[in-house]
Amino acid sequence: MVKQRLQTKTGVRKLILNKANPWKEGEDLAKAGKIAVEYIDLKKMDQLAQGSHQGCMIEIDDFKTYTLQEILKGAKEDAIIVLLDGLEDPHNLGAILRSADAAGIDGIVIPKHRSVSLTPTVAKVSTGAIDTVKTAEVTNLNQTIKDLKKEGFWIFGTGMGKDARDYRTVDYKGKIALVIGSEGEGISRLVKENCDFIVTLPMMGSVQSLNASVAAGILFYEVLNQRFPAK
Repeated sequence: MVKQRLQTKTGVRKLILNKANPWKEGEDLAKAGKIAVEYIDLKKMDQLAQGSHQGCMIEIDDFKTYTLQEILKGAKEDAIIVLLDGLEDPHNLGAILRSADAAGIDGIVIPKHRSVSLTPTVAKVSTGAIDTVKTAEVTNLNQTIKDLKKEGFWIFGTGMGKDARDYRTVDYKGKIALVIGSEGEGISRLVKENCDFIVTLPMMGSVQSLNASVAAGILFYEVLNQRFPAK
């Protein structure tokens, strides 16, 4: 994450290194990008990081967020937007951003309230995807779904129930939005009612739920499989 930021010079204010064992490649990247370097002892670094740091960290500008319209303006004709309903674990959001970057997702939408936001933990888990996948924070997820429908999007929610369809039997071509629910409760009732389709991932074992980021990754690649089938 630090190396990626130094290479792109994305909002980096300062590189901070362990003075007892400085990271030579980081020093060279900072010098090339005319980025200040501060050397501190390991004890102070532990206090600043509040967790694992591998002897380096960076001070950066705030994480950039976008409006929904900004995401749509820069999206592909057959755009894929992901809506996260009540996701609370920053590790899940970071992993989803990482998968979204790999799968060419056009944007992520998260609620401003009762949801995880863009944090240093999210950035670290995303390994740089927090800077490459556009993320919007919205006040009302249901209104966002209605706005996307007006733009010609089909909305696919994830969940269980008699009306849920196997995720492999659905046509994901065209402009689509995928709704991923929270770790414990899934998508909310109102959001579910506003979806055009509910899709489910078959569970063959005794555990009846998947980690949100795992489910998201599976769906992303099913979409790619339909759009770009193997030859």
